[in-house]
Amino acid sequence: MSNQTNPELAAFEDSVTGVIAKVWGDATAAEHGDVGKLWTAAAEQGWFELADAGALGLAVGASRRLGRAACPLPLMDGYSAAELFGDLEIGSGDLRVVVTGDDSSPVDEGGAATHVLVVPKNGGVARVIAIENAEPLAGLAIPSWSRITLGNTVAEREIDRTQADRVLVLTRVGKAARALAAAEYSHEMAIEHAKTRRQFGKEIGSFGAVQQRTAQCAIEIRSANLLLADAMSALEHGRDNALLTAEIAVSHIAAIAPKVQLGAHHTLAAIGYFNEHPAPWLFRRVHSDITLLSTVEIAQGTVGDALVENGARLPSADLGEVGEAFREEYRRFLSEQGARDRAPTQMHTDEKVTRAIAEKGWFGFGWPDQYGGRNASLAEQVVLNEETTYNRVGATKALGSVMLLGSSILRHGTEEQKQHFLPIIRAGEMNFCLGYSEPEAGSDLASLRTSAVRDGDDWVINGQKLWTTTAQISDWVWLAARTDPDAKPRHAGITVFLFSIHTPGITIQQHTALSGEVSCTVFYDDVRVPDSARVGEVNGGWVVIVDALAGERITMGNIAAALHRQLDDLLDFVGKDPELLAGLRGSAKRAVITDLAVRVQATRALVNAAVQASSNDVGAMFDAAMAGVMGGDLSEDFGEATLAICGPAAALSSEGTSEIPGGGAFEYGLRQSIMYVVGGGTNDVQRGLIARGLGLPR
Repeated sequence: MSNQTNPELAAFEDSVTGVIAKVWGDATAAEHGDVGKLWTAAAEQGWFELADAGALGLAVGASRRLGRAACPLPLMDGYSAAELFGDLEIGSGDLRVVVTGDDSSPVDEGGAATHVLVVPKNGGVARVIAIENAEPLAGLAIPSWSRITLGNTVAEREIDRTQADRVLVLTRVGKAARALAAAEYSHEMAIEHAKTRRQFGKEIGSFGAVQQRTAQCAIEIRSANLLLADAMSALEHGRDNALLTAEIAVSHIAAIAPKVQLGAHHTLAAIGYFNEHPAPWLFRRVHSDITLLSTVEIAQGTVGDALVENGARLPSADLGEVGEAFREEYRRFLSEQGARDRAPTQMHTDEKVTRAIAEKGWFGFGWPDQYGGRNASLAEQVVLNEETTYNRVGATKALGSVMLLGSSILRHGTEEQKQHFLPIIRAGEMNFCLGYSEPEAGSDLASLRTSAVRDGDDWVINGQKLWTTTAQISDWVWLAARTDPDAKPRHAGITVFLFSIHTPGITIQQHTALSGEVSCTVFYDDVRVPDSARVGEVNGGWVVIVDALAGERITMGNIAAALHRQLDDLLDFVGKDPELLAGLRGSAKRAVITDLAVRVQATRALVNAAVQASSNDVGAMFDAAMAGVMGGDLSEDFGEATLAICGPAAALSSEGTSEIPGGGAFEYGLRQSIMYVVGGGTNDVQRGLIARGLGLPR
């Protein structure tokens, strides 16, 4: 987790790292490290006084540093105990507390704790009890877990369930943060190893399998860090949904940290298998922390239990006062238009609602005043796209023209093009299709072969485009063509054109996709267009395309919004009879619902990070790619899961019929899921790009 924007946290973590290195050592010290000695040093440094200052971020940051050193110092146990029992000598280190939900579970504190805080998860009497004896338990964990024998109670307090939740969830966050940091450190070492280790005459990081695995681990780590940061914010500020937000983060980390650790070992291979390397000790730390989460469970149960039993819903990202005010305004508008909660169908256009949105001036409202916009904030633009997708409003194509075409025309178009096309886009009437993909240029757009040759004041276009969605009903085509066949690198010789798809020489063949959507093969045979159809500089089309894709960072949130809506449809369905339709607590169906919900939230977190980043931030590109991969994989799994949970009824399509789960959304979502995986560059290709962004060789 980067702390570049938080100098205080960065400085504190550096200090923590220095103390750990001096007193404990690195991860290989786990076999002989002295937790008690580090506990004394930590108390002297004030780590156990962080609760008094309400410095949760610093405490979690320190826990992450402990994870990287494979050290079980229970800092967050002390933090949560100090919140509840502020009158005890926890900060000074005289009373060394470890938290558990019952007095029969093993504890993980390196044999250095003096007391245990037993917290009844439903509320009741919380007790701080002296540890009379601690017996090391040989096994996976090193330092070993302990079986404790309890002595006298030194303090007790009647607590309600809310207080119990707070203590237990803070302890859970501490264990999860420590495990995530340990796995992340192993992942970092695996990346560096993949850059230098050579096999079969080249670096192993160039192998496709290594790149795919490494990229997937990077996606999991990034999403987990985002969810953890959101959880800390929610807990620090006392948000209403803080408990659920924290449990979503903990659940995601519990699912991905072991996989990331194993992925790192696969890349490190033999070098990471022996105890001289940090990886074996980090392996033990990850699995120890994740396993012991079960000893500090909260009363609400899993994320799935909370969603199914309590009617809870996923927390929304707070887009600020302006963004949230617009969300309320737009929702009211959709209700007035009768456009909310319509039955799921394949992509359609609702001309009535589209006209009404245009009349409000919301298409292109992020543009400058001189072109009909009002410089609307990024948050408002995000809300417009999210709510349109979530509520299945038939205006997605009009919104797509704003983000994919409008932004590029504003930056690269001539004044004549701006005056002609921007009003059409603002009116929601830009009926267009994208001419990008070709038989030899799908994900690798730089390889396109469709040519445009200058002939006086015109260009003559020849070639073939594939998968041109809705070309058969479009009026305009946004076409990428090669204007310099000898350009190096390949993307340097591409130019973008915008012209009528009814131009002579264009032939369209229709194909019906699995989703029911029509996509087309389009042939261009001596198609003559004027130079005024060119957008941007000759051979400068790559910049135009990249700017269009930058606008797609906002529209890409649509996949997360669509999955969020499907999740709510699923919860509405099982909520009619939770035990019958979703099983009892601990059932496989509840586990699946937890998995789906957590991954939906992780996808939303990645989308939000990509959108919030500045347009010239390289990290935004990778967040966007990561969100696309996670959302694509999840959409497939979601469709399969709804069939397993709801049974054959989920495979039926009956729009508007409440008896059909989701009103037909699930079978359509499953059919559409393939496009989320292959559209705009397949997930395999995206993972390859992410891997190269991590520094792995081609």
